[in-house]
Amino acid sequence: MIPLRAYIEGIGVIGPGLADWPQAADVLTYRAPLHAARTALPAPAGLPSAERRRTGPVVRAALAAAHEAVAQSGRDAATLAAVFAASGGDGGNFHAICETLASDEPQLSPTRFHNSVHNAPAGYWSIATRAMAASNVLCAYDGSFAAGLLESLAQVSVDGAATLLVAYDTDYPEPLRSARPIDDAFGVALVLAPQRSERSLACIEARLCAAPVSVSALADAALEALRVSNPAARALPLLEAIAASRTASVVLDYLDDMPLAVEIESIC
Repeated sequence: MIPLRAYIEGIGVIGPGLADWPQAADVLTYRAPLHAARTALPAPAGLPSAERRRTGPVVRAALAAAHEAVAQSGRDAATLAAVFAASGGDGGNFHAICETLASDEPQLSPTRFHNSVHNAPAGYWSIATRAMAASNVLCAYDGSFAAGLLESLAQVSVDGAATLLVAYDTDYPEPLRSARPIDDAFGVALVLAPQRSERSLACIEARLCAAPVSVSALADAALEALRVSNPAARALPLLEAIAASRTASVVLDYLDDMPLAVEIESIC
C-alpha cells in the first residue's frame, strides 16, 4: 500500500498511573517511574450536568484523552473530524444490562440502552464540543488503535483536513472479565494534520506490513505489561518514540498476519 502520512499536533493520554500526556512522556522516557495506581477518570468536561451523570468509564476515558489532545493542538474541537476506536464498550454497563435481562423484571432504562451502543463516546463528544464534523466509530479487537490510526491517516490524506483520533478501552467485571481480561481503562488521542505547522510534534507515516513482522515491545516490564493489558495501550511504542523526540520505526498490532508499520520523524 502507499504509505499514509500526517503530522501530530496534539496528544492526550490517560491510564493506570498516567494522568495526562506530560506524565506519560516522563514515564516513557524514564524520567519518572510508573506508579501502580488505578486509572483516575475525571468527569467529562463540556457536558451538561445531566449528561455528565450518565457517563460511564468508557466515555470518561475517551473524552479525557480527546480534550487534552485538542487543547494541545490549539484547534477548535467543533471543526475537527473524528475517528473513535475501541475493541469493546462500557463493560460495566453491559454487565448491568445482562443482570437486568436475567432478572425477574427485565426492564432496561433508556440510559443503559444508549450507553451500550458503540458510538456512545462519539455522541457525548459531539455534545460536549458542539462538533458538527463527521465522526467514524470502529472496532478491530486488539488491533483497534492501528485500525483507527489507518482510518484517520486516510481521512487526512484524502480530505486534506485535520482529524482527531481517539482510542480507548475499559475493564470488564466478572464473568465478562474472564472472557476479555482487560485490566484497567486506557485512552489515547492524537490530532493529525496534513501539513507541518509550528505546533507539529512529529511526522508519522504508516503502511501495512506485507510479510510477518514482530510487533514492537517495550523494554520496561511494567510498561510492556500495560501495553498488552489494553488494546488502546498498543499505542505505547509510538508514544515512546514521540516522547523521546527521536526518529524511529515501530510495528503495531493490527491483523494477525498483517501488522502496521509506523515511521516516526521527530520535529521537536
